[in-house]
Amino acid sequence: MRAMKVKDADLLFVAGFKDSGPEHWMSRWLSRLSTGRRVEQAEWNKPVREDWVRTLVETVNGAEKPVVIVAHSLGVATTVQALGAFEKPVAGAFFVAPPDVANASIRPRHLQTFGPYPRDPLPFPSITVASRNDPFCAFETAEDIAAAWGSLFIDAGEAGHIDDAAGYGPWPEGSMAFASFMSRL
Repeated sequence: MRAMKVKDADLLFVAGFKDSGPEHWMSRWLSRLSTGRRVEQAEWNKPVREDWVRTLVETVNGAEKPVVIVAHSLGVATTVQALGAFEKPVAGAFFVAPPDVANASIRPRHLQTFGPYPRDPLPFPSITVASRNDPFCAFETAEDIAAAWGSLFIDAGEAGHIDDAAGYGPWPEGSMAFASFMSRL
């Protein structure tokens, strides 16, 4: 079996709350990957779980090639809440900085509607990258969630929310981890 190449997949980028700006690693990767596209949500600032999940499901089911999901923050929650509704198989998922949507102190509060996370093993290979000082999720919680999903867990060290505000615009380490993940699909 040969390794999956980026050109062989529909790379679906699932951003989180408020989307990702032009300096965010997700937007930078998108600009370089010809088969990548952002899953466009109707309302980035007031996410509604049912709407976000429906949009992702429609995008996955409309894909022409095998789907690989790249999700950040609330995009991770959206992806796992959509499991079971996909008609097309997902080849793999690269999850970055999953928020603790079961945490009663998460702000804004409506992000809790994306939780709790299902704890069944995912039906596709995945990697979960988490930070030791993410303000939206305790490291141990992210590690526990990844273990329940059967996801390979990567410790990003003290990387905040792994976004441009935390200094992760280019994020070459993430790009290398993603390339390695793709080569194993």
